[in-house]
Amino acid sequence: MFIRKQVHTSNIQDQDGAKLVLQQISGTFSRLKLIWADAGYSDQLVDWVKVACGWVLEMVTRRDDVKGFQVLPHRWIVEHTFGRLGRYRRLSKDYEGLTESSQAFIYAAIINIMIKDWLGSNLEANEKNLILRQSLNSTLTKKQ
Repeated sequence: MFIRKQVHTSNIQDQDGAKLVLQQISGTFSRLKLIWADAGYSDQLVDWVKVACGWVLEMVTRRDDVKGFQVLPHRWIVEHTFGRLGRYRRLSKDYEGLTESSQAFIYAAIINIMIKDWLGSNLEANEKNLILRQSLNSTLTKKQ
């Protein structure tokens, strides 16, 4: 489930950006108990999340005894989402000059992905998908 997205400038470290995002959603999702994070985040963030938000931040780490490529549990969810977002031309590279523009295109892509998933793959659904896509594209074109 896509809960929150935030695009930061390159001078904000991932750990600091994570705090900014988690502060924004703290108190919003009462059922949220566990967050999985890349092993690159420090133990300080784990402690901060527990104290500031009341959630458990669990690091997804590689096993030291395995050499070469290793599929990490839960990591595929994030990689799959990034892969799907990367199929949208405006999101495949850093074309945008403003973080707000990037965020808007991420929202548009996520809406499109959710509509596709919701409609399924049958012919009638594909026709509805085409109508919704045309409507979404015309809305985005008007905003530019």
